[in-house]
Amino acid sequence: MKETGVRLAVVLARGGSKGFPGKNVALLHDRPLVGWSIEHAMGSTLVDHVVVSSDGQEILDVARSMGVAIVERGEDVSNDSATVDAAARFTVLQWEAEHGELVSHVAILYGNVPLRPHDLTDRALAKLAQTGADSVQSVYRVGKMHPYWMKKLEGDRLVAYEENEVYRRQDLPPVYMLDGGIIAVTRASLFQEDPAHPHAFLGMDRRAIETREGEVVDVDAPIDLTMATSLLSGV
Repeated sequence: MKETGVRLAVVLARGGSKGFPGKNVALLHDRPLVGWSIEHAMGSTLVDHVVVSSDGQEILDVARSMGVAIVERGEDVSNDSATVDAAARFTVLQWEAEHGELVSHVAILYGNVPLRPHDLTDRALAKLAQTGADSVQSVYRVGKMHPYWMKKLEGDRLVAYEENEVYRRQDLPPVYMLDGGIIAVTRASLFQEDPAHPHAFLGMDRRAIETREGEVVDVDAPIDLTMATSLLSGV
């Protein structure tokens, strides 16, 4: 097998979804959601190859129609308990075996995320290479949903989730939320498995790139699809 250092974009898209059945092939502006992630990956200049990994034939058919490689996953890496990293590892191994090349960096893209900044994957892969980090994820700065303004209930008594006296939004300390837009990881890190630490595949050196709130839309429910449609329509 050739050690070519391939940067592989892996689009993960399960055929099943209990919360939003068929979400990865739900139409957004007449295109299945997974098609938006495929197009994003194909347009990323630092991505060498794109592969779509799924157990759903409709999803795989979309990938075929767009001319990208596919890896068909079985039940053991596609059910509700299957992890993202397990699916990515399976896909990488299958792709390497079929193409005879070794992957060096993996950009993991979720098929149900149709909206991302066009350069998001390139930014993540560039930071991964420039810093020598194990992983890079995209995040946005939390505003009014900040933990300081969250509450919990003790019976029916409303109490602060975290005690503080911050009154103005601009005085909140910076806190960031993963937006699901991209996970870029080295192959070496991806293949680190530790049952006691489910995020071991992200490695020890974890970096971030920042997006603005609303730039990445993760469709997990019909309301998210409505929001994505509105954003694309400029409504």
